[in-house]
Amino acid sequence: MPSRASRGRRYPEPEHPIRTAFQRDRDRIIHSAAFRRLEYKTQVFVNHEGDYYRTRLTHTLEAAQITRTVARALGLNEELAEAVALAHDLGHTPFGHAGEKMLNELMTPYGGFDHNAQSLRTVDWIEIRYPNFRGLNLSFEVREGIVKHSNFHDRPAAREFDPAIYPCLEAQIVDLADEIAYLAHDIDDGVKAGMLSSEELNASSMYRAASAAARSTSPDAEPRIHRYQTVIKMIDAMSTDLMTHVAAELERAKVSSIDDVRRQGRALASFGPAMGVQVEEIKQVMRDKLYRHYRVSRMTEKAGRVLAQLFQTYMAEPRQIPAHVLARAERDGEPVSRAVADYIAGMTDRFALDEYRKLFDPDERV
Repeated sequence: MPSRASRGRRYPEPEHPIRTAFQRDRDRIIHSAAFRRLEYKTQVFVNHEGDYYRTRLTHTLEAAQITRTVARALGLNEELAEAVALAHDLGHTPFGHAGEKMLNELMTPYGGFDHNAQSLRTVDWIEIRYPNFRGLNLSFEVREGIVKHSNFHDRPAAREFDPAIYPCLEAQIVDLADEIAYLAHDIDDGVKAGMLSSEELNASSMYRAASAAARSTSPDAEPRIHRYQTVIKMIDAMSTDLMTHVAAELERAKVSSIDDVRRQGRALASFGPAMGVQVEEIKQVMRDKLYRHYRVSRMTEKAGRVLAQLFQTYMAEPRQIPAHVLARAERDGEPVSRAVADYIAGMTDRFALDEYRKLFDPDERV
């Protein structure tokens, strides 16, 4: 997707003399407040569980790095792909998927909550950086990629971008890079936390092969180094398969233009059949052994209670949220429920817990 072929921005701006449109989009995302807040948002382990564990920010950087590698290998537009990857989780709630699940349940009477749609809302509406328009005024392709990089057909926010057609290949590969990144680093974090063992992970053929390859390369390496090398080899195996399979799919489908990509009626970015089976296998291991681990369940339940009580308290008395958040909702003619959802979704784990203490601990200063 050449930058010069972009469908442009909602609010026309003069071209930059040095940077392409997608470079500018990437830079605007990195400098946004929402991007900085990812540092203190959960991936699996709640922020205060330890400084070692991945956060939404480190996950985003890892996913962007894999995205760039795949994009370069396939001759795609690295800047567009990277911009979509860097923005793909901007709308995520505190406390990871547990937070999103709870906020969606709470918002069900008011239209629900979806983090991809919230990511688009964040760059379009919530971030305020410029005097003449709301949001970051990103290009059409980046905005489309944010809301359509994963399952999008039933997503109301995708209607603006014609849900009958698929996004650019640059956006499609973000979904798989995201998967590669979180599978690899959740294994690393889970083992480090003592919540996953090599014996449990050996139920995955991909892990067994990566572990054996790491052992044969460095038979005398200490366990920590072996763990790192195993994760590296898993990332390499999945990324290489993705590149190879996408290249084969493009050739098989005789794709010669961006329009061909958009009108395939299916995503062209996917793992090959054999790797797809291995990825599903390791996902099942992770669901059974890590994501349902009693400590993760405790974190999940705690997160749900915190967000539920914050939401209910703000809805009962909206004046407990900052005046500028309420004023924005009133000015834009939006319901209070959406302003509350915006406020909660923008919180870090740490801020949400601080708010909880201020609201419910009588000894805490407000």
